[in-house]
Amino acid sequence: MIITFCGHAEIYNGREELHGKVLSAIMEHATGEEVVFYLGGYGDFDWIALRCCKEYKQTHPDAKLIFVSPYLDEVYFKRRERYIKECDGIEVAEVESTPKRFAILKRNEWMVKHSDFLIAYVKYSWGGAAKMLKYAVSHKKPLVNIAKMP
Repeated sequence: MIITFCGHAEIYNGREELHGKVLSAIMEHATGEEVVFYLGGYGDFDWIALRCCKEYKQTHPDAKLIFVSPYLDEVYFKRRERYIKECDGIEVAEVESTPKRFAILKRNEWMVKHSDFLIAYVKYSWGGAAKMLKYAVSHKKPLVNIAKMP
């Protein structure tokens, strides 16, 4: 099973509560089979997701944490070096013919297409996370939006 994440780059409050919700969603939706987590490494939500995936991996050592990059770019990898070091591997999304300014959007679509389940934290109807969630909904991808949970 492949689980991917989408959420806002900036989270101003409630990080610990959000951490608990993400971890609960992982525990509920990750099946007993081998689990692979696709991570974007772009902002606050991605750091929370990474932390939760690492906690899950402590009790499920076969789980894999994969950083999904929109392109092969040394500068891009250097900026995310700290995040990438926490992952088990790198996958480069097949979006090389996409102009650089659209590459992250296309990478997000690639992540949705190649995953079995999406864990989202989308409170607003604008921005990259909202676009990714809308794309997942339009493609009938199973998902949970933690922002809509009580």
